[in-house]
Amino acid sequence: MPVKILADSACDLPKSFYEEKHVYLFPLKVEINEQEYEDVKTIDPKTVYDAIRSGVVPKTSQASPLLFEEVFTEMAEKNEDGIYIAFSSELSGTYSTAVMILDQVKEKYPNFQLTIVDTKCASLGFGLVVQEAARLASNNAAKEKILEDVLFRSQHMEHIFTVEDLDYLAKGGRVSKASAFLGGLLNIKPILNMEDGKLVPIEKIRGKKKVYRRLIEIINERGSNLQEQVIGISHADNEGSALEVKAMIEEEFHPKEIYISSIGSAIGAHTGPGTISIFFLNQLSS
Repeated sequence: MPVKILADSACDLPKSFYEEKHVYLFPLKVEINEQEYEDVKTIDPKTVYDAIRSGVVPKTSQASPLLFEEVFTEMAEKNEDGIYIAFSSELSGTYSTAVMILDQVKEKYPNFQLTIVDTKCASLGFGLVVQEAARLASNNAAKEKILEDVLFRSQHMEHIFTVEDLDYLAKGGRVSKASAFLGGLLNIKPILNMEDGKLVPIEKIRGKKKVYRRLIEIINERGSNLQEQVIGISHADNEGSALEVKAMIEEEFHPKEIYISSIGSAIGAHTGPGTISIFFLNQLSS
């Protein structure tokens, strides 16, 4: 029996992926105007971005503990072996909740073999990890091999992104309101990355074109064997810019593949519309 792969919606992969690759989805929650939705399942990212543009501040919450209990219990009863690949524990309580529920389920089913991995990744950086795990599982790879790959990619995945408007990060407490105000006046765009699962600003650049050129420089500085990689680009209702960045990456690095996805409702509720993110490995093999 193939190893069952489970993931939450913060990996920003489309609904069709879960259906086609038989990956179980745990949706994070998004609340708009006191109405709660399930990321991927009952709300699309455009709805979130339109709400933000109209002045609404969406709220998000972790995946359902009850759903974790139901799914884990069913797997245990069927004696299924699985890997739940989780969103960074530094950005959500979903991972810790899943671990707690797993411990409870194992009290009744001590031989249950589910493994939970804190990727310390987000958005399509997380998604690229899930994609490869699903591919390996579909080819009946051993659980140890899948886990080894998941851990390696999680540890070496670079997340580089820039946002359209600093106000969105200010509302989430990521930058000061004063910085956001000055950034808007001066057309300053931040470049951020993930360090040990946390969001960290690394540079501020004036002007979109200069930001995109700097993103390419950072890929060159940090990437490894880029021509052999699948590079990910995720965007928040900003496909035109994503395609522009894709063309720059293709011209500069000639990667094996460039995969583009929309930033999902849960992640997008915090980044705001216009965000462009790039994901690649800083080491291709151990």
